[in-house]
Amino acid sequence: MSASRSATVRRLTAAGAATAALLGATALPATAADHTHRTHRHAVVISGVHLNPEHRAHREHRNRLDHRAILSLIREWVAISNRSRRAVDLDGWTLSDRHGHSYTFRHYRLDGGATVRVHSGYGRDTRTDLFQDRRSSVWDRHGDTAVLRDDRHRFVDALTWGGPH
Repeated sequence: MSASRSATVRRLTAAGAATAALLGATALPATAADHTHRTHRHAVVISGVHLNPEHRAHREHRNRLDHRAILSLIREWVAISNRSRRAVDLDGWTLSDRHGHSYTFRHYRLDGGATVRVHSGYGRDTRTDLFQDRRSSVWDRHGDTAVLRDDRHRFVDALTWGGPH
């Protein structure tokens, strides 16, 4: 190898090493800064909504719900999913609509990877289905927003449908 070719290889090697060192030095703080300033997305989300297209629940003459209204309220639900592997204690969390209707989770733990449906009507709570025990519809099928907040009233997630957003 000639002396001039050897000098060129050394210069290119030195330049490559300097570039790698410079990139490494600048990449480390940027990555660390990215982790500290990244906005935290919660693992629990509103994953869906099912609205009964028939009608809003109505009452009979004696303020008793008829059979169709009861089924309508049971078929109306909002799904809450835990996208993490760890269980999340939802005790004290709230699910509300834009009109101020609110449901508070009581003594409920959502397993990792699990989904629970929160129904508007009456029923017996299970691991996969919770019931608000309401006598009328909560969610407006023409347009509404479901908002999930944690036990400290901090925003977790929202889902909007229909109407102007």
